[in-house]
Amino acid sequence: MQTIKAAVCHEFGQPLVVEDVRLRAPETGEVQVDLEAVAICHSDISYAGGSWGGSLPAVYGHEAAGRVSAIGAGVNGFKVGDPVVVTLIRACGQCPSCGGGRPTGCETSHDGDYGPLSAADGGKLHQAMACGAFAEKVVVDQSQLVSIPETLAMDLASLLSCGVITGVGAVVNSAGLRPGQDVVVIGAGGVGLNAIQGARIAGARRIVAVDMTEDKLEIAREFGATDGVLATSDKPWRDAKEAIGRGADAVIVTVGAVPAYDQAPQYLAGGGRVIMVGMPHVGGTSTYEPVNFAAAGQGMIGSKMGDVVIRRDIPWMIDLYSQGRLKLDELISNRWSLDQINEAIEDTKSGAAKRNVIMF
Repeated sequence: MQTIKAAVCHEFGQPLVVEDVRLRAPETGEVQVDLEAVAICHSDISYAGGSWGGSLPAVYGHEAAGRVSAIGAGVNGFKVGDPVVVTLIRACGQCPSCGGGRPTGCETSHDGDYGPLSAADGGKLHQAMACGAFAEKVVVDQSQLVSIPETLAMDLASLLSCGVITGVGAVVNSAGLRPGQDVVVIGAGGVGLNAIQGARIAGARRIVAVDMTEDKLEIAREFGATDGVLATSDKPWRDAKEAIGRGADAVIVTVGAVPAYDQAPQYLAGGGRVIMVGMPHVGGTSTYEPVNFAAAGQGMIGSKMGDVVIRRDIPWMIDLYSQGRLKLDELISNRWSLDQINEAIEDTKSGAAKRNVIMF
């Protein structure tokens, strides 16, 4: 058992507290990683704000990168010193979802209350999202790791653990976008920008970004959007259809806002799909007319973590970055220390940041 620093949530909606916590050694199939960077995702903020409930006290954080520092029995493919990204995708490899090639839907449960973390006095401390990466070190299942090149900076690598794979994967995997099709991306934040560059990489004809400000739309164009539409206009779907010349084949909703989901079908062409990425608060509901979906052959698809297979998709994205075809450097707005985590969270909540990264 060792003592490390972590940012702990003791009460929903209150600032995190940086304090000493205890981390046990890795057990069978587990790996310890000394973290060098962890990005702040809106999912962390939603959990810490109480939007989705959960167990407290807890350590959030799930978009991380670092170096392997200890290995449990039965671990294959990693050695001490290896640079890795740490994801929340814990996959047993045996259940029907894993066996069917969908590890993001692994059906083997994991209870973070009984994970490797404990409070300084030995009391319960929840390892949120099977990671608990707002901390100096983590102990996670080997299935959650992907090796990365020594040449890839850790702050950039951390983005590949969630925001990049979720956005790019939503287009390439969940939507199955084909070259020449048209895309609308609602929300030009961290995940939305990655959906936009995913659509560009996949060969979309038109990529329309929808957001609340012109500044965000201008950034979206830098990532590959061909057109921008203000969500504040009277009927933004009309503006999007005018830019495309028709409805969209895929509408990627990257914000966890019920109004965005209410409007999303309005952007669709016949046969199009709404890809549901952003996660509203528990209890949020939308209403649709099923007859419209049936008559137009449309659909809605949930996309968890971009439906990625991390050891297939993350190396592919790293290769795209090395070729200059995937933007990573441009996604980072600011870098912060662990002691500044509450400031970084507030900056993220303001909507001004693309991705804030905590550096260790």
